[in-house]
Amino acid sequence: MSARPSPPPNLLDVDFAKSPFTVAWEITRACGLACVHCRAEAQPRRDPRELTTAEGLELVDQAARMGTKVFVITGGDPLMRDDCFDFVRRARENGMQVGFSPSATGRLTRSSLEQALAVGVHRLHLSLDGASAETHDRFRGVRGSFDRTLRAMRDAREIGLPLQVGTTITRDTEADLPGIVEILRDANAAMWSAFFLVPTGRAQEEQMLDAEGHERVMSWLASLSGAMPFDVRTTAGMQYRRILARRAAGRPAGQPVTGAGFSFGGANRPIRAVNDGDGFCFVSHVGDISPSGFLPLVAGNVREQALASVYRESQLFRELRDRTLLKGRCAVCEFREPCGGSRARAWAMTGDYLAADPSCAYTPAALNTPE
Repeated sequence: MSARPSPPPNLLDVDFAKSPFTVAWEITRACGLACVHCRAEAQPRRDPRELTTAEGLELVDQAARMGTKVFVITGGDPLMRDDCFDFVRRARENGMQVGFSPSATGRLTRSSLEQALAVGVHRLHLSLDGASAETHDRFRGVRGSFDRTLRAMRDAREIGLPLQVGTTITRDTEADLPGIVEILRDANAAMWSAFFLVPTGRAQEEQMLDAEGHERVMSWLASLSGAMPFDVRTTAGMQYRRILARRAAGRPAGQPVTGAGFSFGGANRPIRAVNDGDGFCFVSHVGDISPSGFLPLVAGNVREQALASVYRESQLFRELRDRTLLKGRCAVCEFREPCGGSRARAWAMTGDYLAADPSCAYTPAALNTPE
């Protein structure tokens, strides 16, 4: 039997200086797809240097001990490892909620989804990057990926496995977004996670939307928030929080507003949000510890250091948690705390992870010059 669903964890229960709200572990880079944007530059075969089963279980234990609420098992394709569900089971035993992110290959069967549900996966994450096979399969690099994804979405709905769908937003996929919304409605998805491309791994800068494009799509997403039967959040699109915050300013005092990995407290005061290295930590297949999968700067390795000590004490993570160190427009922006800009995109495009996010079109009030 599947584990009883537990209530969603609260961001306010975690002190980001001590604990990441979420730890994501890329348990392998092996994958049968060849996605044009792949952060991990996934390969068809497993790396012999991967963390062993015993090392992986110890990593799960360390994440739980430091106060992590959500543990994400990703890749590559985690189904390429026969022990992937051992890690899910261990995380659930430790009281963490588990996200599971397989690839849409022949390994993604109804049986594998039933097993995921049985061991306690809290939410299945599937990627859908087009509203048609033509768009999605071109993006994923394998014909038939679209049909497999839709079949897995139907299976998840039928067996009662909560579904989160991720979409990479680029110049090529923007036109398909309304069609994807309709697919999500039919699939009874719990959440739509819109990932705004970061030029790392195989992803190229020319695939990105420009700053005005980011603003346009995020404003459209905000119009969907609360109007759809699923939640809407963004990844590497922190300025979405600014758009939601401005919308929330007109709501009655004390009415909670949530989305995009953050929440508002009483009187709609914005609560500091998850960002690269600030409430979030990423561990690679070989144990390297980074602020996120899209900010692949290595602060340590779990084979040599405790996860908690790297997250709490390394210069890289400490600087990313100090919003007073931000530069340019981000430094003076009135939305610095609930947003903070994408540190991954800043690093990818400028070489400085504290620089202003180049994808943001907003001019802070402090920089507005009276006419």
